[in-house]
Amino acid sequence: MVKRILGLAALAALVLSASAGAAHRSLPTRIVSLSPTATEDLFAIGAGKQVVAVDSDSDYPPRAPHTKLSAYTPNAEAIAAYRPDLVVLAEDASGIAEAMSKLSIPVLLQTPAKGLAGAYAQLTQLGKATGHEAGAAAVIARMKRGIAQAVASVPKGANLTYYEELGPDYYSATSTTFGGAALKLLGLKDIADAADKSGSGYPKLSGEYIVAANPDLIVLADTTCCGQTAAKVAARPGWSGIAAVEDGGVVAVNDDIASRWGPRIVDFLQAVAAGARKVQAARG
Repeated sequence: MVKRILGLAALAALVLSASAGAAHRSLPTRIVSLSPTATEDLFAIGAGKQVVAVDSDSDYPPRAPHTKLSAYTPNAEAIAAYRPDLVVLAEDASGIAEAMSKLSIPVLLQTPAKGLAGAYAQLTQLGKATGHEAGAAAVIARMKRGIAQAVASVPKGANLTYYEELGPDYYSATSTTFGGAALKLLGLKDIADAADKSGSGYPKLSGEYIVAANPDLIVLADTTCCGQTAAKVAARPGWSGIAAVEDGGVVAVNDDIASRWGPRIVDFLQAVAAGARKVQAARG
């Protein structure tokens, strides 16, 4: 795994360098995005009109030119059929970056950001590559304002704990992940941290562990994929007595905003911050 990560990092450096050179010569007018986060970023900064195709998982914004292109098993010929002058990737699945290089198609590889600084850096990269530097700067400024407002809305010293649910099988995310690090800004403590013995960032918890941890907040990031709701959580055996359930601290969010590292991370933080305030109000 370490070798693979290092290899991706080296490839990213090479690809970004090549793309920067291409962007210097001319701005792309036919972009293919195989990254749901990059798709959101591109449209947010004002480069949407330059995007001719996005992968099957790029479901936001609705006006994006959706296709059956896969970000996980990309096909070089299918991508090339759109005659792109820039392809944006979130990972180099199946060596697609090299395949694009052989076709003289510039690639921008933007692997999952580790934190907000990384997310801002990727927005800036896309702004430079597409000629929308001002748009990228404006988006970053709005994100920073929105995040600051969410953080300020949660009283200091609340010391609330939370459980983020990625699926009804109790997979969770720790504070080392992008979303978890963002929630840490709200002063919340992640109950999954102590359970992540492998350091993967995504441990599978048990119902017993969660009930024993008695989190103040439960963040449901499996509402779209799995139809989870506050009512369903309360109906789980032994869960009705969890603090989050008793005090109205079950926060339902769109799965995508909890997993992507784009502008909608602000919506994620604001939703959870609202849940934190609701719990505090219930406790007087």
